[in-house]
Amino acid sequence: MLGLPRPLSVPPDAIIEGRPAMASFSVRTLGFPEIRRDGQPCQLALRKGSALLVYLAEAKMSVGRDTIAAMLWPEDREEVVRARLRRLLHRLQLTLGDDVLSADRSTIRWSAAIDLQVDSQLFEQACDRGEYERACRAYSGDFLDGFSPGDCPAFDEWAFFRREALRGRAIQAFERVVQDKNAAGDYAAAAAHAGRLVAFDPLSEVYGRHLIRNLLLGGDRATARRHFDALTQRLRDELHVAPEAETCALLDMSAAPPVGDPPPTRYASGGGVHLAYQTYGDGRIDVLLLPGFVSHVERVWEEPRCRAFLSALAGMGRLVLLDRRGIGLSDRVGFNPGVDATAQDIGTVLDAAGSRRVLLFGASEGGPACIRFAVDHPGRVAGLVLFGSLAKGTATQDYPHALHAGQYDAWLRELIAHWGGPAGIETFAPSLAGDAQARAWWAGMLRAASSPGAIEGVLKALRDMDVRHLLSRVSIPTLVLHRRDDRAVRIGAGRHLASHIAHARFVELDGADHWAFAGDQRPVLDNLRQFIGSLAA
Repeated sequence: MLGLPRPLSVPPDAIIEGRPAMASFSVRTLGFPEIRRDGQPCQLALRKGSALLVYLAEAKMSVGRDTIAAMLWPEDREEVVRARLRRLLHRLQLTLGDDVLSADRSTIRWSAAIDLQVDSQLFEQACDRGEYERACRAYSGDFLDGFSPGDCPAFDEWAFFRREALRGRAIQAFERVVQDKNAAGDYAAAAAHAGRLVAFDPLSEVYGRHLIRNLLLGGDRATARRHFDALTQRLRDELHVAPEAETCALLDMSAAPPVGDPPPTRYASGGGVHLAYQTYGDGRIDVLLLPGFVSHVERVWEEPRCRAFLSALAGMGRLVLLDRRGIGLSDRVGFNPGVDATAQDIGTVLDAAGSRRVLLFGASEGGPACIRFAVDHPGRVAGLVLFGSLAKGTATQDYPHALHAGQYDAWLRELIAHWGGPAGIETFAPSLAGDAQARAWWAGMLRAASSPGAIEGVLKALRDMDVRHLLSRVSIPTLVLHRRDDRAVRIGAGRHLASHIAHARFVELDGADHWAFAGDQRPVLDNLRQFIGSLAA
């Protein structure tokens, strides 16, 4: 068994002021992993050795031997696993040196006696400081791109969620740099960064327009035309749609005015998670909108009907938008974020936004977290609006208003199988199902909001949620809105909410659209204005 590190054997020229010089290590995780000591690459023949070093570097603390053993050799017997871990640690010592790892009988970590730099952590620190151009330079590729230790599903799952978290922050950093460079008139740099965005999501017309517009403004019309043609072909082949009118207009007028910029995206940090949020408008009350399982605080502004709805909300008070953890521009997380975690995210964002009095608007699966927050913090919540929402994720004998677990899982498999296209739009917004531009926007929203693997965890948490025990504890004014023929959440779920929340007002609306902005918005907005007015009375 590997014990504590043996005394260092250091050549005389490595002594500084009577003490051994600190070894310098760098761990590259963005792209294919590489370990360097004092600038020189370390030749690691074993992939599980690289996996171990990366995992320890990311952990930044001691990790239990049992955790590592279960991650790298999940199927072997305990005594076999322990022997393999001992051999692996010994081989790492021979390759890297005795001073690299500190180990005892139960834990292992990178030694505190070395200078360790990890590129993913440097990238995140640059994002935290708002140094987005530096962050873009640091992001040389996706986390552990093309790497797997083999037959280690727990490690691969951990790497997947870490990859998604870093990728989401990278997209936000590149978007900020494109905006900044464009505003400064540095169109070549803006186009270069926009090209990276297109590589992240080749089917995004928003990113394609960033690239084409800046190429045109920089005078390179021929390259802009090539990118327009390539985008047109991708949209036709993958989504069976033509480019939007705004995209086509770019080549007709090289200085075509862009659609008004959405509010700036900010980040709030709580519980080690970075949450993307925006504020828009002003007023005596804040209106926090928490949507269902899909959100992206910047992409929502791209759909004209959605933009009009959000602008109307901002006319009633200061609008607060957020992406819950695991979704959109917020950090991806390696667990299934439940109602309590999302309620915590609401508080983190309200604190960051300096909110004192808030109306919570919980749409669909956003409703349960708003209920949780309203119960836990009634003094901060002026009112609660639940639109197309529900109290429980799946049906039971005493709650028939949702899909049964087997039906839910079948729906989830179908959704994931068609992720990247306009999956589910016929259910969520039947009035828009035949609108090619709406379908393209929704497909882009899905790709930007999450990946098929990451959304599975989010939706499993929503499947298992149940806040029925909280309904009798809601003590603030509550408005429940539900469309009569909603295909995604049955109207019985809305009636159940209203009947179990004291003094809640229930309004049954015409229509079948699950999205508040789809179909006829006016009854939704009129009821909201009336409700907010009653709060101020």
